[in-house]
Amino acid sequence: MSKHFLINTEIENLDSKEIEAIQKEKATLLYENRASLDHLAQEVLFENDEIKCVPDKVIVKIDNNSKDYHTFEDGTKIARLRRFNNLNFRETSPVNAWVIDAENIPKGVEILVHHNSIHDSNKIFGYKDKSPDISYYSILINDCFLWKDEDGKWKPINPFETALRVFKPYTGKLDNIEPTLMPDMLYVTSGSLKGNIVKTLKACDFEVVFQGSNGREQRIIRFRPDGCVKSRREPEAIAILNDLNEMLFNGELLVGLSPSDAKTLN
Repeated sequence: MSKHFLINTEIENLDSKEIEAIQKEKATLLYENRASLDHLAQEVLFENDEIKCVPDKVIVKIDNNSKDYHTFEDGTKIARLRRFNNLNFRETSPVNAWVIDAENIPKGVEILVHHNSIHDSNKIFGYKDKSPDISYYSILINDCFLWKDEDGKWKPINPFETALRVFKPYTGKLDNIEPTLMPDMLYVTSGSLKGNIVKTLKACDFEVVFQGSNGREQRIIRFRPDGCVKSRREPEAIAILNDLNEMLFNGELLVGLSPSDAKTLN
């Protein structure tokens, strides 16, 4: 096999400044196009829709690119395209959704849904194809975890409640030693068990990774303390640990999402 190269002698090489100018022009066009699409997506996201849900389903719309950006404290916004090197869909799949219609959730509020529910099997095709970034879905109510009220606080959707992990601090003589996670225990932060450390079943501390209103990644733990009749889930909170509650109130235990942010209750 042989290769042949065609050389056009009339083509002149560009100097570095001309190449830089061409690249800058292309980057500007891409930025302006992306900004235009983002503006259109925001308009479609907050306009009125009249689709009605069926029992046990929630109609939502989602910005497919909600997790693709990060906003710094000074307002600078950068692309954060992680889908090419991160196979953890919990971290890369969009979960921030806006309610179009539901039985027991206010219309128009923002909710957090299961990352696996954003799938073509739940997608509504052929409705309002105004923006390539906005998609519509009909998802199970059991895949909806929390909704945001007017004060910006996340409210759990039945049967879910929120919690923090429990850690035992290091008490030795070394510095900068992280606390140790106490497995299958949660400090409940909502519902009838709020303020208690409970013993749970295995792997009940499901952490939802979502995009906060500040444009940065945030996390929250949800679990089913009383189980779920519809999905035939048994109660995940099996005992209140009063001895650990006392240790927590005395500053002997820490609560948080991870060892790095764990702190005393006070």
